[in-house]
Amino acid sequence: MFEEIETRLAAAFERALATKYDLTLKVALEQPKQSSFGELAVPVAFQLARQLKQPPKRIAEELAAIVEKLPEVASLEIAGNGYINVRLSRSAYALSLLNSSPSAPSSQAEKIVVEHTNINPNKAAHIGHLRNAILGDTFVRMLRLRNGNVEVQNYIDNTGVQVADVVVGFHYLENKTAAEVAVLIADPDVRFDYLCWDLYARTSAYYKDSAEALAWRGETLHAIEAGENEIAELAHLVADAIVRAHVKTMLRLGIEYDVLPRESEILHLHFWATAFELLQRRNAIYFEENGKNKGCWVMPSSSFREGAEAGAQEEIEDSKVIVRSNGTVTYVGKDIAYQLWKFGLLGKDFFYRPWQTYPDGHTLWVTTDEADDAGHEPTPSFGKADKVFNVIDSRQSYLQDVVMAGLRALDFQKQADASVHFSYEMVALSPRTCVEMGIALSDEDKKKPYIEVSGRKGLGVKADDLIDKLIETAKFEVEHRHPEASPEERQTVAQQIAIGALRYFMLKYTRNSVIAFDFHEALSFEGETGPYVQYAGVRAGNILRKLEAGGEALPDFAEILTEDALKKHLQAEDVWQILLLASKSGTAVQRAIASSEPAHVAKYAFQLAQEFNNFYHEHKVLAEPDAERRNVLLWVTSYARNQLMATLGVLGIEQPAYM
Repeated sequence: MFEEIETRLAAAFERALATKYDLTLKVALEQPKQSSFGELAVPVAFQLARQLKQPPKRIAEELAAIVEKLPEVASLEIAGNGYINVRLSRSAYALSLLNSSPSAPSSQAEKIVVEHTNINPNKAAHIGHLRNAILGDTFVRMLRLRNGNVEVQNYIDNTGVQVADVVVGFHYLENKTAAEVAVLIADPDVRFDYLCWDLYARTSAYYKDSAEALAWRGETLHAIEAGENEIAELAHLVADAIVRAHVKTMLRLGIEYDVLPRESEILHLHFWATAFELLQRRNAIYFEENGKNKGCWVMPSSSFREGAEAGAQEEIEDSKVIVRSNGTVTYVGKDIAYQLWKFGLLGKDFFYRPWQTYPDGHTLWVTTDEADDAGHEPTPSFGKADKVFNVIDSRQSYLQDVVMAGLRALDFQKQADASVHFSYEMVALSPRTCVEMGIALSDEDKKKPYIEVSGRKGLGVKADDLIDKLIETAKFEVEHRHPEASPEERQTVAQQIAIGALRYFMLKYTRNSVIAFDFHEALSFEGETGPYVQYAGVRAGNILRKLEAGGEALPDFAEILTEDALKKHLQAEDVWQILLLASKSGTAVQRAIASSEPAHVAKYAFQLAQEFNNFYHEHKVLAEPDAERRNVLLWVTSYARNQLMATLGVLGIEQPAYM
């Protein structure tokens, strides 16, 4: 609601500028430094002072005198040397909140594709992958509030080096056939993704002492890309089994996808061949005859050096290899083809088949290289985006620059501009969390602020282990506080607290911050944590439950709350401030979308929880003797709780019934 007032007020000032000064200018509004100054501030007079050659204060006075008055605005006040402070009519604003209904997202808006998670299908997901998935999922939830046309893709690199290394381990080190590996996958007592975690680390260590093993890797990559022989079949079995494990892990966090585009189909359906031909035709790549890249197809550094992020210059090679001398395609080459497909620029499409149906009935699709006439539901139209967000960690910034350079070299400037690298920094572990998760640390490591993880070395925390440990810890607390509840109910509440703690911890930091995940900090009921925010929701819910337990139902507030009653009781500053803050959830989401920073929504949820906790301690809502005031307080409680629940929903956090 608040953002609607901002939009209308800004438009009113823009019309006033056009009328008074014949100027077209975008007017920005600010939050006053103190609540006593009003609800909004308009600094536009300072922008115009030099242009109009007038003091800002005079400009502010002229604008305030002619700007169209909105029903929700009580007054415009000139402050300082030219600020225009806006005071809302508390009763009129409250009535607008009472009579408003949520607007549906636009289904006619531009199509947005968000690609996230993208875990190599070679081993169990780890804690670092969770930041990617949670950031991407939350950004999708934010976008879908405004735009119903958002597609979630989880790219599966099932032909890459990491998968090849696990296949090398099975085929060469353990001498297992595809059939034998299939038996392992089908064994309910075997955690196949965990088994591959250990095998991948062992294979990586083996490479250090064996030149022959590196040759095995090359042979395996060739077989996988060709899609032929038992090695390719083994790779297919491994990758699909790991993807199933990853999808299951992410569903524990409430994360779903629309489609799984697989790298194998990019090769088998000649996506890459088409992109390769386009790049050659535009002279975007060339065949290297000499030097260290002899025999490779490369992209000259001049294509992407200019777009590289500051600080990455020293890492940039003279040119970027797109096709290796042995004929295999690098990751960045296949990703150029994939990015072209996302925008519908290749003139090609995948075939699709259902991968699974989620508990909510939503179908997850996967790409395939053969038409599927199994009689399933019609295939949705995937790709063909107007804008694409690639959620990939900041260490891949250089490669993302190369991908965008590929689009520009093909003269797809608009699509390159609409390609956003939604980057983030790594996740590490606090030393005490390492110890709790069974990772042995030296005395020196115990003194470090954080410990980096490495899947290749087998050092890290598997995502499912972390989730299990969080649930176990939360369950112990829930059982202690609520022994009367059923085991099933306590398990559900523990899961909601644990997942809320994990998601909030991953979201409260800005994307460019390195996170050191700490078990105790995440699960704390005090401070800026998920459980703290959830607890505020529990408190609000308790008030409403006690009301019902006493035989009362929530009244129709729009029917019983008059403007006079609202004007009278919203004079209490704390009551007004909690109502005002609760109405700003849309503003928080809008700001987060504009900055691509979900941390803004997490911060808002914490602030609203703080404000409600203060309100909860100050006002005994159900014991209020004045019936009119009690109804106002009940409405504020109900409204704040609904807004908090909606905000938690954007963060992917469920609200427990109790804590």
